[in-house]
Amino acid sequence: MPQPSNRKGGDGRLTAAIDPSDQGPQDACGVFGIWAPGEDVANLTYFGLYALQHRGQESAGIAVSNGRQILVYKDMGLVSQVFDESTLASLKGYVAIGHARYSTTGASTWQNAQPTFHPTASGSIALAHNGNLINTAELAEMAEEASAADELDLHLRMGTAATNDTAVVTALMARHPDTSLEERAIEVLASVKGAFSFVWMNDDTLFAARDPQGVRPLVLGRLERGWVVASEDAALATIGASVVREVEPGEMLVINENGLVSRRFAEPDPKGCVFEYVYLARPDATISGRGVHEARVEMGRQLAREFPVEADMVIPVPESALPAAAGYAEESGIPFGLGFVKNSYVGRTFIQPSQTLRQLGIRLKLNALDHMIRGKRIIVVDDSIVRGNTQRAQVRMLREAGALEVHVRISSPPVKWPCFYGIDFATRAELIANGLTIEEIRSSIGADSLGYLSLEGMVQSTGQASDRLCKACFTGDYPIPLPDESRLGKSLLETPLSSTQLPVLNNP
Repeated sequence: MPQPSNRKGGDGRLTAAIDPSDQGPQDACGVFGIWAPGEDVANLTYFGLYALQHRGQESAGIAVSNGRQILVYKDMGLVSQVFDESTLASLKGYVAIGHARYSTTGASTWQNAQPTFHPTASGSIALAHNGNLINTAELAEMAEEASAADELDLHLRMGTAATNDTAVVTALMARHPDTSLEERAIEVLASVKGAFSFVWMNDDTLFAARDPQGVRPLVLGRLERGWVVASEDAALATIGASVVREVEPGEMLVINENGLVSRRFAEPDPKGCVFEYVYLARPDATISGRGVHEARVEMGRQLAREFPVEADMVIPVPESALPAAAGYAEESGIPFGLGFVKNSYVGRTFIQPSQTLRQLGIRLKLNALDHMIRGKRIIVVDDSIVRGNTQRAQVRMLREAGALEVHVRISSPPVKWPCFYGIDFATRAELIANGLTIEEIRSSIGADSLGYLSLEGMVQSTGQASDRLCKACFTGDYPIPLPDESRLGKSLLETPLSSTQLPVLNNP
């Protein structure tokens, strides 16, 4: 297996670039898979991941097989930082999977980058995951018991430095001495709980599966000479694949030289994540038949109906709030304008040794356009408030730019509960809406007025039935029952659950 020649961040130092005081809702991961003999699958996977970069910016990886062996290349950083032409040229084959990661279980380290890899008695498998499992502790104990019973499975018994739920699932799927990977996968998937869109492969077959609730999106596409699966249909459009349909909740796909086979491992109980419409997905994505851009514009229209105010201009917080701001302006009749300039080359705010420099870090990402703002009453539209630090800085910038009034409008309800299904929100104690009234939040961020879109208005804008959406971060009603708090958490596998270190796996 080729090792990264420019490996960086294996010691976790890149995690120091995240400022916890300015961390809003973080993206889910992006997954991509392709089976296409005669195509340059490594390059197609690269471009597919490029289209999914918004879903995860911590690390990226690609696994490719030529029918005889799987090669994996992964590293910390953006897709464009991890791969170059020579690297992609070395990844030859006809089946591939790719991953762009934002960590929700396990630290942001090279060991936890995906795809994961595991040898088996009949070859190897690689796996990539978007989502977050809620029974990781139980699955890890199953893997520990399985390895203890199998003296020959030394790799599993020894474990590696990986500490994510994906590695545990990979280890469980790799144990199929008396059956096929397909049959073993059906068994494992039936025992996995939580949100997952998996893509995985052995030497000659591509697999994909989506949890019974369909919390995270996954779509199937067609190439002239093959098949593609991806987190969002924008990745299919990028590589010229046509959309066939969404992978159904509780469905597993098997794609190889015999064609495509669909198998059911659980009965569907749709509970798609409403936050995909609010923030996570690209605006050009379509989820459950509803265009994300159209949903966000309607959220803005509804927000204007629910919280009108006299003002001179409506401005978005770029980029995700732009459609909602356009909808607010359209419905209210107040002119739309660009009041902020975003530096697209800055990812997260850098941690600095003082509050003053931390605020300068925020300015690295966003600046106010003084000539657009000065002397005006401004409505600024954003998609959510988590801790409130970002909105506080934005309001201050607008006032310094000469705004007479600043009215904040949020195109979703107050976020009061953490997500356990693949979005890395703050803890409940850190969420500003947990414990403060809307008036107290308004005062905290320094706005002249504050309005949140109602839960009903948000749901209506998605075009989905309320009972087919997960709204847990707004309501605290978790559609997939959660275990005891001690068996949850991002760092769950970084300390042993028992006296024996749990056997979590990644690249050997």
